Amino acid sequence: MNLSTFCGRLDERLRTDAYADLDASANGLQVGPDRPTGADPDIDHAAFAVDAAVETAERAVDTSADVLCVHHGLFWGEFERATGSTYDRLAPFFENDLALYVSHLPLDGHPEIGNAAGLADALDLRGRSAFGTLGPEHIGLRGRSPDGFAPDELRDRLATECDPGQGVQHLDFGPENIENVAIATGSAADWLDEAVAAGADAFVTGEGKQAVYHEAREAGIHVYLAGHYATETFGVRSLQSLAEEWGVETTFIDCPTGL
Repeated sequence: MNLSTFCGRLDERLRTDAYADLDASANGLQVGPDRPTGADPDIDHAAFAVDAAVETAERAVDTSADVLCVHHGLFWGEFERATGSTYDRLAPFFENDLALYVSHLPLDGHPEIGNAAGLADALDLRGRSAFGTLGPEHIGLRGRSPDGFAPDELRDRLATECDPGQGVQHLDFGPENIENVAIATGSAADWLDEAVAAGADAFVTGEGKQAVYHEAREAGIHVYLAGHYATETFGVRSLQSLAEEWGVETTFIDCPTGL
């Protein structure tokens, strides 16, 4: 499979264009020849990681990967110059003919292979619907637990499924039985109000903000902070499985931040 076909399939599946005006991330192919003006190298081996960084790029090179696919890319907003740390991060890609494919919000919000979807699968949530409104799109989802969770049970389940290293922070302000769960991974504390309005018993995200404590307490809702990195491994692992279905050899590069 060549690079343009590989990226085109991902863009189509993830609906990358739908988030073009909503996301600060430059989603899609960030580093690599862009058809029709450039070459179109073969993709035999793809590496997958949460973050584009010197470490993940170098580890991808060590696996002989042709492309590194990540959730957090290198370019956010306007790009002015490749100097300093930006040069250092780009160098492994150019020096080793390694392409970089990025999917940020499209991978958060995808109802089947997104980050929130993967976490909902792990929690066995049913009757799912879109959550985390961002313009005409969404960055998460919500669903119902068929048996419900005790508050400590959900915390422990998240610790097992996400394995955040530092443990799961729990703001214990909701009901004793948790049925309705809203999920928006990463740094999505700003969607707490939407979770409350939707009647969620618990809101799961990666990291919080100071104001969330009082907002959750006043609203009577559980909040679980399961780690930014830890809640966003699900989507790239789903993309890895997709690439394997296409006959591409893959490697997952685990580089936890503890945050």
